[in-house]
Amino acid sequence: MKADRRNWVASLVTTAVLGSALLAGCAPAPPAKRVINFSLLSADAQSEVRAYWKPVLDDLAKATGYEVKPFFSSNYALLVEAMGAKQTEVGWFSALPAVEAVDRAGAEVFARTVDDKGRDTYTSVILVKKGSGLTLERLLTCDRSLNFGMGDPKSTSGTLAPMTYLFNPRHIDPKACFKSVRSAEHSVNLLSVAQGVVDAAVNNSTGLAYYKTGTPQARQAVAATDIIWESPPLPESAIVYRGDLDPEVKAKIRTFFVTYGKGTGPEAAHQREILAKLKYSEFRAAENSYLDPIRQMKTAAAAVAH
Repeated sequence: MKADRRNWVASLVTTAVLGSALLAGCAPAPPAKRVINFSLLSADAQSEVRAYWKPVLDDLAKATGYEVKPFFSSNYALLVEAMGAKQTEVGWFSALPAVEAVDRAGAEVFARTVDDKGRDTYTSVILVKKGSGLTLERLLTCDRSLNFGMGDPKSTSGTLAPMTYLFNPRHIDPKACFKSVRSAEHSVNLLSVAQGVVDAAVNNSTGLAYYKTGTPQARQAVAATDIIWESPPLPESAIVYRGDLDPEVKAKIRTFFVTYGKGTGPEAAHQREILAKLKYSEFRAAENSYLDPIRQMKTAAAAVAH
């Protein structure tokens, strides 16, 4: 009897152990972290953009519990397409591509950047080499003897602003005005003017402030150029997310940005240090209407084109 009892107990134990193992094997895996792909324009070296934005994205991940991954492209058109294809959830765009992200990719503006002087606008500028003697009047004679640098075709300051405020009102087609016209990133335009590759090129006030404290080469290039034209104020960059995101996800992301660097304590101080490296003082709450001035510029440009 004792042997039978021992065998029965052993059988129960074995069955319990096997059952536990089977249950453990069938237990549902913990839910995967939500991934937020954050698009960034790598207009300058991608490593530099990553270095300045990574601390913000790391803080976003910590605050929301999401996995946040940067998504880089060297032009805005690809970033807009990526958001439309749902390859990205959030993005940092200058105002013109932000309009396209809203119109073509179903994005929504929820924040805007404010520079380190507290301004939420910036300007497009035209640079010439210091000491060249090239004036705006000479630039606009359109004798096809000068080489000119435009920006990204989707850039607010690189193309839309100079066309809206400088060339279109004078009925000037840059391709017919200059010996050559090349489109390039602002950092390339800066170096091209400083090194005499082009006679004049478009840039912007935010970029110049950034380059003045950037690499030795960038600082030297800024010192080697002069501004001969400046646009009216333009809306600063916007932060957008896809309109079809879960409302809870939107709320977490929006709260993070509009409170970032505000308040007291070591964490807020740490965040302000990160913002200072980006040449920002805060991310301010905004909505799609923030982009209305850009829509008006697009309408004016379209009217001239027709």
